[in-house]
Amino acid sequence: MRKKIVAGNWKMNCDLSETKNLLEGLTQSLPNLLSAEVIVAPPFTNLQFAFDNLKNRPIHVCSQNINENDSGAFTGEISVAMLKSVGVNYAIVGHSERREIYNETDELLKKKVNQSLKNNITPLFCVGEKLPAREAEKHFDVVKEQIEKATFHLSADEFKNIVIAYEPVWAIGTGKTASPEQAQEMHLYIRELIAKKYNQTTADEVSILYGGSVKPANAKEIFGQPDVDGGLIGGASLNAEDFVAIIKSF
Repeated sequence: MRKKIVAGNWKMNCDLSETKNLLEGLTQSLPNLLSAEVIVAPPFTNLQFAFDNLKNRPIHVCSQNINENDSGAFTGEISVAMLKSVGVNYAIVGHSERREIYNETDELLKKKVNQSLKNNITPLFCVGEKLPAREAEKHFDVVKEQIEKATFHLSADEFKNIVIAYEPVWAIGTGKTASPEQAQEMHLYIRELIAKKYNQTTADEVSILYGGSVKPANAKEIFGQPDVDGGLIGGASLNAEDFVAIIKSF
């Protein structure tokens, strides 16, 4: 059975004091028994603090990005080995903001996926279309290309260690949300794409998350779709009460 996952991407938010308060709010409010795996992705400066404060809690710590190299003269970058040394076992790869603002290409993301898997870090690999592609009914083509170029060189056993996060770019931080039916349609398409490349068993083992203005009010309906295995949550993950409500939506 594939994992149900709720991951919070904090982006460039929360200094050390704010991180402490947010983690306290989460740990005090989360029930002892969870129906989903919970992941938080603070900024790089707070990863060690988050890991140390969550050691005995059912919350995993994730990096928002990685460098594709082992080490070297890459000023300002963070290696996978550095992340592993502070207890990080997940990394977001290919977020739409990294693709658009920092011009990360499919070829670069392929290297980042390889680097993650080589070092036993689970990549949360993000895919998704912009509004013009959706309006032109090219959304399936965009997602297909992103997945094929960055991940379909992997073996079936390697691919099982990836988590896919579908983010319709037009719904990130805009208040717009793909309908549950639209989310299900794309998630099913992705699963069928994986099954066609590998096999149905592999496709059935891969968790596919939805990201795009998920809130307590719509999480239950979105997560209730048969091929939606959870969410990659942005703004709502910065509020402990909202994030916990989303986690409890399973």
